[in-house]
Amino acid sequence: MVLLTNNIQQVMKKLLGLVFLMLILVSATEFSISKTSSMHSIEGTWELQSFYNYDGAAITDTMLPQKNYRQVKIYNGGKIMWSRFSPKDSIGRFGYGSYKLEGNQLIETIEYGDYQMMRALDTMRVFSFELMLSDDTYSQISSDEEGNRTFSENYVRVK
Repeated sequence: MVLLTNNIQQVMKKLLGLVFLMLILVSATEFSISKTSSMHSIEGTWELQSFYNYDGAAITDTMLPQKNYRQVKIYNGGKIMWSRFSPKDSIGRFGYGSYKLEGNQLIETIEYGDYQMMRALDTMRVFSFELMLSDDTYSQISSDEEGNRTFSENYVRVK
């Protein structure tokens, strides 16, 4: 009887040790996940604030959107969705697709959109930009064939 009790105690100690080990692993996993943030990444929702024109390197002009113009982009899990409303248009614009970051490049592949976007997608589906990203702002900068900056859209994070 004493031998059986000792065996049960050993099994219970091993099970208890295993349960504690699992709890430590689970809590460490949850701790690392909770530390992950969309800050320092493009993940999240962004609203257009301004446009820049470039002369190849330097900003030559800053333009603000028209009154009541609104453009929003949402990046999440490798997917992008954007929507735009312009008071000059009676219909809003939108697009959906995927994105990836390669170094300081933002590459958007648009898969679906409004009528005008779908017409444009016949000629071009992949858009590549130079990316300048901080916690609360980002700029997507277009360049010409020679690599000279030409134009940018500048966004602020929606909180």
